[in-house]
Amino acid sequence: MQIIADLHLHSKYSRAVSQKMDLLEIANWAEKKGINLVTTGDWTHPLWLREIKSRLKETTPGIYSLSSKSPVRFILTSELSSIYNQNGKIHRIHNLVFSPSIETVEKINKKLLDYGVNLLADGRPIMGISAKDLLKILLNIDKNILLVPCHAWTPWFSLYGSKSGFDSMTEAFGELENYIYAVETGLSSDPIMNWQIKELENRSILSFSDAHSGPKLGREATVFVPNKANDQLNINDLTYDDIIKAIKKDPTGRLKIGYTIEFFPEEGKYHWSGHRAHNLRYNPEEVLKKGKICPICKKPLTIGVENRVLDLAWRRITKKDLIFLKNKAGLIFVYEKEKKRPPFVSLVPLLEVLIEIFNSPTKALTEYNNLIKTLGTEFDILIKKDYLEIEKTGINKLKEAIKIIRERRVFVDPGYDGVFGVVKIFNQEKSVGGSTPQIDAQPTLF
Repeated sequence: MQIIADLHLHSKYSRAVSQKMDLLEIANWAEKKGINLVTTGDWTHPLWLREIKSRLKETTPGIYSLSSKSPVRFILTSELSSIYNQNGKIHRIHNLVFSPSIETVEKINKKLLDYGVNLLADGRPIMGISAKDLLKILLNIDKNILLVPCHAWTPWFSLYGSKSGFDSMTEAFGELENYIYAVETGLSSDPIMNWQIKELENRSILSFSDAHSGPKLGREATVFVPNKANDQLNINDLTYDDIIKAIKKDPTGRLKIGYTIEFFPEEGKYHWSGHRAHNLRYNPEEVLKKGKICPICKKPLTIGVENRVLDLAWRRITKKDLIFLKNKAGLIFVYEKEKKRPPFVSLVPLLEVLIEIFNSPTKALTEYNNLIKTLGTEFDILIKKDYLEIEKTGINKLKEAIKIIRERRVFVDPGYDGVFGVVKIFNQEKSVGGSTPQIDAQPTLF
């Protein structure tokens, strides 16, 4: 069995999040998407924690459910925001914290209150505690807690961010860096970019959605598979320990990371560098040639993820260093040549596909719900369904669109400085913003 997991999202108690994002909304969208394991998110918020405690029942150690009939399971993770001064520089680091139980959550919340953190202000609380000190506090509470740096490359709020991050794990976590077992890619980077960082060689690369509304669930996800081929792990047997051991690459665990599901990273809103105020966007080569200052207002550009990876990379990965393998459904998996790490696939959310086909969000949502009822979950449709079955839906161009996505032939006009990139499946002969279409079953490389 594969367990598709989305372990980073937000509730209605976080800023800029849909007020529909309660536990039922999360579970309903997770079921539509085909997500087996989803996070509650935001358990530091007292009102949200009260809902979690009243609505969820523990089914196995550290795993929860809304009802015995629901196919969706919940795990306890929450994003914490640290803003602090270290060596004369302000750092803004977001970290995803995994808790093994509600009891441990309550201990964490009590400790944060002792440090003066206002937990009622936001589902993603802001604190003046450094990333290293936060990790130390958490490990002193419970050794089974896991901390994972969120969207590790986002310029403003991340471990490696160009505006407020560090150049290494050691700078951020000091002697505790060995307790960091993974990073989250974020929407503007993919595994290829992270594979080029020396200190990430032996750490897991995770992908989650950071969703602020139901339809955004699963836009990135991590797929766990049995560690042994003949294992028949069922979602009803899943435990918190199974997930943590998989992330830690523990060979004694029952699970391992099979692959990740990614955005095309160009669609992320910080992939390239630029200055949104003046509609100025630079690709990595242009940054090297023209510099990091806006020629119009003379202020620093927001340096995007591609350039930041270039700054920190110890090697360059090119197409010859990769293997592209197509499975029987026509879906291309991207591997490192040595196959030492889990591969990944890149998808476009089904609702985005339908919006492009129908040019109407309302019509697209109606057809989306019809497809889920008649054909299967979103991930079934995007990843598994036979093209003949898709063709029988009668939706013009749907089969062609999914074939283009599975074969990595989409066009993406890269995002920059907070502006999302634009994905186009059809009409690729002309770019939206003048960049080169990324086609021919290969990733964008530097």
